[in-house]
Amino acid sequence: MPSKQAEAVKRYWAAVRLASEQPDAEHPDTESWGDLTAEPHDVDYIETVAGGLPAMWAVPKRSAEDRVLLCIHGGGFVGGSIYSHRKMFGHLAKATGARALIFDYRLAPEHTHPTQVDDATAVYQWLLDQGVSADHIVFAGDSCGGGLAITTQLRARERGLALPAAALPFSPWVDMEAIGESYETNRDRDAFFTVKVVRELAGTFLGEDSDPRDPLAGPLYADLTGLGPIYLQVGEDEVLLDDARRLEEHARKAGVDVRLDVFPGMQHTFQMAAGRAPEADEAIRRMAEWVRPKLGL
Repeated sequence: MPSKQAEAVKRYWAAVRLASEQPDAEHPDTESWGDLTAEPHDVDYIETVAGGLPAMWAVPKRSAEDRVLLCIHGGGFVGGSIYSHRKMFGHLAKATGARALIFDYRLAPEHTHPTQVDDATAVYQWLLDQGVSADHIVFAGDSCGGGLAITTQLRARERGLALPAAALPFSPWVDMEAIGESYETNRDRDAFFTVKVVRELAGTFLGEDSDPRDPLAGPLYADLTGLGPIYLQVGEDEVLLDDARRLEEHARKAGVDVRLDVFPGMQHTFQMAAGRAPEADEAIRRMAEWVRPKLGL
């Protein structure tokens, strides 16, 4: 049974759903998403510009300066920011013992695919240009940011860039068609997402001319051969459960070292309750434990 603290994530998504269905209801903004997260202690935040985009360093005390988590926020490509996600990625950076670089990519509908993957690739290129070795970088991202943690590697590979040491996608959104079985089996468990919602977000992100099976939008149709290890996390009760399952299967068939952990009773991006919910803290602990050896820590 989910903890009382984890239930706050479910209440947040339920409030978002209510606001989408009833125009008069109070609509939680995407910055309030970050209110789910407790402030991590001993983490400093430094705003900067990376690859021409607004960015923020999360720097835990006594962290390794030459190891970096490149963190890509979620928000359905229409919301989220360095501010909504700074604390959650701060927890991950602190547990890992590395710095985190969080950045704002341009959002839909003003900017459609492939803007977001190109923005993320530009930030990765900037990080390499700062002298950080690719094998000292790990991509981390939630929801659509989890998808970008994979597709950014594909774009980087196209451009001849060295690939990062590993990737940490959690609750990844990688199926722009929303055809996974869990859209039906978890229909009554997911507090917000439905086939209709996800397809509307996909349409906004893709614009009029993009194919939902474009590998740079939906990596389930990409050649993942040669990518580094991937550790996936997902909530058992979210409709995007099969996104993670299908990505795990697709990566394994491509010869990628991949691990998938499904957290019982959890909602989409439950890790946002880090510092409050034991399930979120356990998820962060597992990610850090898995990734530290990949970074040589």
